[in-house]
Order: sequence, then C-alpha cells, then structure tokens
Amino acid sequence: MRMQWVAVDSTTIAQIGYDSSKRELGIEFRQTGKVYVYFDVPPEEHEAFMAAESKGTYLNTVFKLKEYRYTIVKRGQKPAV
Repeated sequence: MRMQWVAVDSTTIAQIGYDSSKRELGIEFRQTGKVYVYFDVPPEEHEAFMAAESKGTYLNTVFKLKEYRYTIVKRGQKPAV
C-alpha cells in the first residue's frame, strides 16, 4: 500500500499521509515544504491526528511527546513508499 495523502486545514501543516501496512505517517509542512516521515505509528494515532481540531497543536502537544522515529525527506518530495 502506498501512503495516502490528505490536504488538511492548518496554518502549519499542508498534508498528512499514512500507510497503514507500514505504519508510517507523513507530514508536509506548509512554510518549508519539508516532509517528515514517522515510523511505527499506530492507526489510532493517525486517526486522532486527523480528528484534532488544530493539527499544529496536536503535533506539538501530543504527537511529538511520543518520540516516534522519523526521517526528513527532501523539500517538496514525498517518499516513494
């Protein structure tokens, strides 16, 4: 399965992607165009992220605290997963 990307209503985040078979979550940032891919993210976490009223607040106050491993993909390029 490939990562499915969804544009989100956020001043910080442009898109969020998720691949349930690999448990990878991608975040594309609006200002920089950088894409972060986080590993071993359970589906419930993705669902909570998508349901959050403020994606940026959720990222900073909940998601980052869980310290998922991640990699940064080149600016403007989504991973070919």
